[in-house]
Amino acid sequence: MSEQTKYLLSENQMPRVWYNIQADLPKPAPAVLHPGTLQPVGPDDLAPLFPMELIMQEVSTEREIEIPEPVRDVFRLWRPAPLYRAHRLEKALGTPARIYYKYEGTSPAGSHKPNTAIPQAFYNKAAGVKRLVTETGAGQWGTSLAFAGSLFGLQVEVFQVRVSYDQKPYRRAMMETYGARCVASPSVETAFGRSVLEKNPNHPGSLGIAISEAVELAVQREDTKYALGSVLNHVLLHQTIIGQEAMEQMKMANDWPDVVIGCAGGGSNFAGIAFPFIGHGLRGGQKTRALAVEPAACPSLTRGVYAYDFGDTAGMTPLTKMHTLGSQFTPPGFHAGGLRYHGMASLVSHCKELGLVEAVAYNQVECFEAGVLFARNEGIVPAPESNHAVKGAIEEALRCKREGKAETILFGLSGHGHFDMASYQKYFAGELTDESYNEADLALSLEGLPKVPESV
Repeated sequence: MSEQTKYLLSENQMPRVWYNIQADLPKPAPAVLHPGTLQPVGPDDLAPLFPMELIMQEVSTEREIEIPEPVRDVFRLWRPAPLYRAHRLEKALGTPARIYYKYEGTSPAGSHKPNTAIPQAFYNKAAGVKRLVTETGAGQWGTSLAFAGSLFGLQVEVFQVRVSYDQKPYRRAMMETYGARCVASPSVETAFGRSVLEKNPNHPGSLGIAISEAVELAVQREDTKYALGSVLNHVLLHQTIIGQEAMEQMKMANDWPDVVIGCAGGGSNFAGIAFPFIGHGLRGGQKTRALAVEPAACPSLTRGVYAYDFGDTAGMTPLTKMHTLGSQFTPPGFHAGGLRYHGMASLVSHCKELGLVEAVAYNQVECFEAGVLFARNEGIVPAPESNHAVKGAIEEALRCKREGKAETILFGLSGHGHFDMASYQKYFAGELTDESYNEADLALSLEGLPKVPESV
């Protein structure tokens, strides 16, 4: 048997539609609320931030939404993405389990993020938008939107969380190569950023703060819109191209996953690979466990509460019901910067409440240990975020070993770690530590959740 098997789809087999799990859920997700009236938001409420096509996708309950041909044309640069059978890793673990991984690191940005950056840029360009503003953590989303903006002639400005801005200078250089402007957040360029710095000049930043800064700029100019790389329904929708391809590739392998695993920060990568499989089970097909793996230092699914909260720190966004640590929560500066968001996507949170999603949290040192084991057997160095999914898959494989079960495991390898080697150097030097959040700060953040009547 080959020590590695690759399953490739042809360009003609690339999905032509995105899958919308809202069509198959047994109970609809809670409405998004206007923070002033506590009434469900309508398209007009979202129009200052997003073009109408994306707003309609956000609220759609249609099972399939067509992928525009210009978007598919760009996708052909790297899609369909490969699926691998990890024979060497299986052997190293001594597990009877079969391990597969869907690799998204072949995109120009090195991660799954262009799957939504490209359509977002396309729809904004079609609506006459000239400039996009956004936030980024580790820089993979900012890089992806910068790339998308360069293809569609859009100016892109990125607020990057300060701790990641300092940790990952090459991501910043990549954004600039694609023509974007990158600013460390909190910054002096927005009123909210200045207010944060007045209280703490050395604030490490958070995705919630960076979102607030980007939204503040977006609403000031009619030619400017905001783009988000995770959390929102339309973003998760775009990422389902991952799971749809994986379903076809699993058929090629004459196999089907007992469990599908993804790292989880805001939820887009996890939903991208898991939602098509969950939907397949909801429609009467073979059921698959869906396991979200998050960092122990920012554990929204495993430690947060399910409640209405703001998506940003300044309280400028609508209220969304989600698993949250509170919009005022600032996680410690661990290296999986893309997983440092205070809340989980509403749809992922809702699926967890329905019992369709499981969640587990791991510390960063054990995740890097898993990533190194994976790299030494499979050859790909994972991003720190992706290491969480690797860790989850390894733990499931070891469970199968203990139980003597030959289960099938599929996980999403969301990106490579070529711009994260400084964190690997710290790991090998013994300088990488498990960062912990402050329990008192978390309690204070949760106390500040918006007051929404249970009847809403």
